[in-house]
Amino acid sequence: MVSYEVSMGLVIITVLLCVGSLNLSAIVNAQKTVWFALPLFPMFIVFFISALAETNRHPFDLPEAEAELVAGYQVEYSSMAFALFFLGEYANMILMSGMTTILFLGGWLPPFDVAPFNWIPGVVWFCLKVFVLLFVFIWVRATVPRYRYDQLMRLGWKVFLPFSLLWVVLTAGVLLAFDLLPKGV
Repeated sequence: MVSYEVSMGLVIITVLLCVGSLNLSAIVNAQKTVWFALPLFPMFIVFFISALAETNRHPFDLPEAEAELVAGYQVEYSSMAFALFFLGEYANMILMSGMTTILFLGGWLPPFDVAPFNWIPGVVWFCLKVFVLLFVFIWVRATVPRYRYDQLMRLGWKVFLPFSLLWVVLTAGVLLAFDLLPKGV
């Protein structure tokens, strides 16, 4: 496992502690009152930055930076092989945006539980949130400079890992101390 993947796992554990279930529907339904992006905002940021690194998107596109020519190692692929490689990269971005939506942005739930928002189907809300996250993926690529290997490893091992581990312990402590554990636990 690479450093940011360990932090992603700890972020998911934090969300699972708050929900008490591995069921994705239960995770979304637990966010009916407030999305987890608000109370777990630091973990939302850690998860999203780790998702950028996981998908090899800029500023963490380190394999692409190896050659610094055209598209890095992808220059060896032509026509359909390149198209499939590119399609796989964007499918990974859609997957990570979907996971971020489910874990932190209420999945298919509307932002407010009032009449005009409830009229819109859940699929539309889910797709809208995924598209907003995809826009942020593209926006970050256009605005943030590229990291070096040592900077990414330092960010993962010395910043994200201790912070996410501390947040898991803090979340578990608060849930136990104030008797806020989910009913299934």
